Amino acid sequence: MQSRRAIVIDAALFLATSAIGVVAVASVLGGVSRPVSIVAVGGLILIAVGSVVARVLTRPDHIRAMQSHQILEIASRSLAYMRRGLDPETAQAVCRLALEESDAAAVAITDRDTVLGFAGIGEDHHHPGGPIMTKATREAIEADEHRILATREDIGCPVKGCYLRAAIVVPLHVRGEVVGTLKFYYTTPRLLNETQVTMVEGLARLLSTQLELSELERQTELACRMELKALQAQINPHFLFNTINTIAALIRTDPAQARELLREFARFYRRTLEENEDLVPLERELEYARSYMRFEKARFGDRIRIVEEVEEGLDEVLVPAFIVQPLVENCVQHALMPDRPLTIVLRVRRDDGGIAISVQDDGAGIPASELSRVLESGVGRGLGIALKNVHDRVRGHFGPGSGLTIESREGVGTTVTARLVPRSGG
Repeated sequence: MQSRRAIVIDAALFLATSAIGVVAVASVLGGVSRPVSIVAVGGLILIAVGSVVARVLTRPDHIRAMQSHQILEIASRSLAYMRRGLDPETAQAVCRLALEESDAAAVAITDRDTVLGFAGIGEDHHHPGGPIMTKATREAIEADEHRILATREDIGCPVKGCYLRAAIVVPLHVRGEVVGTLKFYYTTPRLLNETQVTMVEGLARLLSTQLELSELERQTELACRMELKALQAQINPHFLFNTINTIAALIRTDPAQARELLREFARFYRRTLEENEDLVPLERELEYARSYMRFEKARFGDRIRIVEEVEEGLDEVLVPAFIVQPLVENCVQHALMPDRPLTIVLRVRRDDGGIAISVQDDGAGIPASELSRVLESGVGRGLGIALKNVHDRVRGHFGPGSGLTIESREGVGTTVTARLVPRSGG
């Protein structure tokens, strides 16, 4: 198509140049007046400049560069919308962006049954929310192939005064399945050239990729929610029974403390069972860990000591719910030794653009033979599963480099660190 256009331009330039050249030669020989001669020479100059510009504009690499720029500009600006998935609000926003950046007279996006968005000529009667009317669009979905509509009848608009006369319909995909279509409309079939078809297909591929990323993000979020529910359901029965026994014993020796612990215990487990937020302020997580430690202090007394070192200004940083308390509980369950007290140091600090939450103890430590397998799937019981859960949820919510790391020496102590590194651009 582009080579044919270039040939036409070359032929027109040759004929015009020949005609004006004849006039110029005649003027030199004295056959025409001076004004005509000046016009002829000026015409030759304009044609020379025009030929250069025309050749540049019809070069395939120039066309491809302009086309790529249009596609990338639309895809870049639509990313924030497409991350939410394919819905009417997203589709309408993307249609308007594509209309601004392309030569189309109108742009539409459908799912498999419904027109989700429409922008451009015909908005007064091509209303989003209705069923797909164009037969070729349904065919494109069923056959998973693009369709070229070159007549008003192909478009199938029932409104007689509609100016849309041609269209390109390209399927949108998620994981290999057709989920809808991208449609570019034009007022004349003359614009149905290879360049336009290639551009619409390229844009459809990019939008499909964005939809797949959106689906992946939703699956990751769902997995994090399921892991959160699993952790909430994983109430350590030993902790439950031991705390109740501690409160029962205090009823005889210190009724006031027993009442306060009982109230605290109710608040603690209410939050454990009812928390629905994936991300919560760090201060709420720290308070939950402190609440847990109050029960363990009541049980073990001076055998346990906890120290907090929290960098200022981090209280409102959002972190996954239930990630600090399991780290502290891990120390109490596995590090406490019968012949010496246990010191637990909880540190929170900024770390390489994110934050690091570490829980260090001076207790029993982990044997070297087991250390490398602590976070493996299916390894460990009770709190071992909780640590794996915390590790997976942190990695699900944050970027590369996030998760748990464990350092330990048997008989010396253990440090578990949760690194939360924001995703790039997040």
